[in-house]
Amino acid sequence: MNRLIVHLLYNLLLPVLLVAGFPRFVIKGLQRGGLARNFWQRLGFFRPETRDRLDRDDNIWIHAVSVGEVLVALKIVDEWLRQHPGTGVVLSTTTTTGFALAEEKTADQAGVTVIHNPVDLPWVTAGVLRLVRPTRLILVEAEVWPNLVRQARARGVPVVLVNARLSDRSERRFRSFGSVTRVIFSQLDRVCVPYQADVARWAGLGVPAGRIAVTGSVKFDETLQDRPAEQIEALRNWLESAGMAPGSRILLAGSTHAGEEALIGRVWTELRRSFPDLVYVVVPRHAERAAAVVADLRQIGLRAVCKVPLSQSDGGPAGVNADASPPVYVANTTGELRAWFYLADAVVIGKSLLGHGGQNPVEPIVAGKPVVVGPNMENFRPIVADLLACGGLVQIDGPEKLRGALQALLADPAAAADLGRRGQEALDRHRGATRRTVEWIAHPIEAPADRE
Repeated sequence: MNRLIVHLLYNLLLPVLLVAGFPRFVIKGLQRGGLARNFWQRLGFFRPETRDRLDRDDNIWIHAVSVGEVLVALKIVDEWLRQHPGTGVVLSTTTTTGFALAEEKTADQAGVTVIHNPVDLPWVTAGVLRLVRPTRLILVEAEVWPNLVRQARARGVPVVLVNARLSDRSERRFRSFGSVTRVIFSQLDRVCVPYQADVARWAGLGVPAGRIAVTGSVKFDETLQDRPAEQIEALRNWLESAGMAPGSRILLAGSTHAGEEALIGRVWTELRRSFPDLVYVVVPRHAERAAAVVADLRQIGLRAVCKVPLSQSDGGPAGVNADASPPVYVANTTGELRAWFYLADAVVIGKSLLGHGGQNPVEPIVAGKPVVVGPNMENFRPIVADLLACGGLVQIDGPEKLRGALQALLADPAAAADLGRRGQEALDRHRGATRRTVEWIAHPIEAPADRE
C-alpha cells in the first residue's frame, strides 16, 4: 500500500480512536494519580523552564511507554551518558507511573529531561520535534508511532527501535494488517532485537534484515550493582512492622491478574500445614486493583494488609478474628517489584495461571530465585524456552499443579537454589546488551531516505 494512503487513513482514524478512548484514559489516570500534572505536554505545550531544558542541539530522544519500558530506557540513558558525557537526553513516557519513575531515577542527571509523550497527531509531534531537535529517535520495544516516525525521518533524524520484543499476539496482529504495518516498519533505520529468531520475525514485518542487529535483551542485562539494596531493606522493614516474624520464608506472587491472588492464596493455606513459617506476599500487576484483591482474599477467608492502606479497613472476613489468622501482604505500590523479588524464597509469575501471555519471569531469576510459571507464557516464549532447556525454571501445565511444584521447592532449599543458579546462567548471554545497544544507536546512520 502506498505510504501516503497509509498515513492519510491513520490520521483520519486516530482522532476518532482518541475520542473513544479518552474516558478510559481519564479513569486510569485518576486511579494511578498524576493525571493533571503536565497534562498539556501531551498536546505539545511546555512550561518555559522545560522549553529551556529542551533547547539544545545534541539531544537524543528516547520514548518508553510505562514502568517496564522505562526501566529499559534508564539503562540506555546511563550507558549513553557514560559513552557520550555531556550530551542531552529527552526521555518521554506515556503513563503517569512511568513518568514518576523516570523523573525520580533521573533527578540527579542534569542533562536528562523527562516529558510526557505527545499524542501522535501530526501537528503535535511536528511541534515537539521542532523543539527537541533530536539527533536520534530511540523507541523502546514495539512502540512505533507513525506520525512521530515519519516526521522524524523527514527532518533527517534516524529512528532506532531497541529491545524490540515481539509477542506472538503482536506479531499476528501486525501480520493481519501486513500492507499497512510494512509501510510503517520499513521506515525504521535500525532495530535491536534480543534473539537471532527475532531477525526473521521483524524482517517479515517489513524491516530489511540488514538493519536488524542481535544485541541481546537490555531488560535482562543485570549486574550485582543493580541490586536495589535500600529498597529491599525498606520493604523488609515494612513486612516486619506489619507483623511478619523475622526469618519467615516468603512466597511471592508477582504481577498477578484477576483471580490469581485467591488461587495462590488457597495453595498457600495448604502449604502452611507443612511450612508454618511461610508468608504470602502479593504484588498485583496493577496497584489500583488492591481493593478487588482484598475482596477476593476475603471471599476465601483470608485477611489482607496493604502497603498503602485502603480507604476502608483491610480487615478480614465477617466473624473472623483478624488477629488470629496470618495476613496476606498486598504490595499496592508501583516501581518496587524488582526489589520484592530479592526478598522471596519462591516466586509465582502472574498472568500465567488464569490470564494469557504471562508476565516477565526474568527479574526474579536475575535475583537468583526459584520461579514457577503457569502454562500461559506466550509473550515470553523465547526466554521461557531458554530457561526450561537449562533447568532454570519450573513450568506447570495447569493451576492444579501449583501446590506440588511449590511443595518440592520449599522442601528442598538446595534444589531451589540450584534452580535459581541455572536460571542466572541462562541469562548470561544478555550481559553487555545495554552497551551493544548504545554502540549500535551511536554508530553513524545515513540520513533517512524515502523508502516505500
